[in-house]
Amino acid sequence: MNFKNIPKLRIGDLEVNIPIIQGAMAVGISLSGLASAVANEGGIGVIAAAGIGMLEPDFFTNFKEANKRALRKEIKKAREMTKGAIGVNIMVALSDFDDLAMIAVDEGADLIFLGAGLALRNPVRNINTSPPDRLSKVATRVVPIVSSARAAKIIFRYWAKNYDQVPDAVVVEGPLAGGHLGFKKEQINNPDYALEKILPEVISVIKPYKQHFNKSIPVIAAGGIFTGADIHKFIRLGAQGVQMATRFVATHECDASIEFKEAYLKCKKEALTIIDSPVGLPGRAIWNKFLEDVSAGVKKPFKCPWRCLKTCDLKKSPYCIVLALTNAKKGNLSEGFTFAGANAYRIDKIVSVKELVGTLLEEYEREAVA
Repeated sequence: MNFKNIPKLRIGDLEVNIPIIQGAMAVGISLSGLASAVANEGGIGVIAAAGIGMLEPDFFTNFKEANKRALRKEIKKAREMTKGAIGVNIMVALSDFDDLAMIAVDEGADLIFLGAGLALRNPVRNINTSPPDRLSKVATRVVPIVSSARAAKIIFRYWAKNYDQVPDAVVVEGPLAGGHLGFKKEQINNPDYALEKILPEVISVIKPYKQHFNKSIPVIAAGGIFTGADIHKFIRLGAQGVQMATRFVATHECDASIEFKEAYLKCKKEALTIIDSPVGLPGRAIWNKFLEDVSAGVKKPFKCPWRCLKTCDLKKSPYCIVLALTNAKKGNLSEGFTFAGANAYRIDKIVSVKELVGTLLEEYEREAVA
């Protein structure tokens, strides 16, 4: 099929052939393997920085150095496997945020995505510039992730006032996403907070900043996007691209264990549930025995020598979320669980990234010419 209707995605001076960003899945689910495969198909592949040091043997004794070392390794590996666009997702709430941002810039990541908190700090502006002219040579684009027009307004206003610049793009994530959600529990199923509703509101908020700074600021739709028809729908609503994570779990190139991927294949709609995460946010996950135990009041003993997330309440946490997610990534689901988007139950097979992207583009094209 000739994909003549597929728009390209341009963020600053970076242009990719298809308007798909692979969503970051932390604690080892989206690393160099998945990110490079997506980049090779013309999208933007994203390495998730949170908990990445769990891959290193000294994580429990030297977590900051382990995180930096692991992130550097994964960006280098991705660069060896692709000439395409590679981004790094760094949670604002991470205690080693600055260190990880420095690594991403040092290794020439094309983009830094900022989630899990208000992205008021510009990680490119805040790097230690040595030599002094280094900042002018940094090409890394910065893209905050928001879940409301209010959050977008706060970020853009703050950047304009304090940096005399604004982010290069913004991702609007709706309540159907997997993992930690930027919504209160009562908002998740409220149609007033649906992606279709908040997307145009964010577009409206950033319009004056596009005019003031004479800059294109693409808005990316995320959360619950599953098919090429969904991509077409949100581009028709004004998005310049989409971010998708759940679909990319069930690919051969995804960096998770086969047991993790099979949890998606076996998942029923009723198993997708909203949990209270130890980091103080609701999250969407696949219900299993581990979560059942936690819900019943069973404590999962752990020691926390590093406090990776600023928002984690160690005294009240019934388990360590990074450890639980690491266990799941490795296939030990009796000691962990899997985050997943609201449409995970629709996945029925594991395919290559190439096949998945091809399917999405065919579906998009059919919708465009209908």
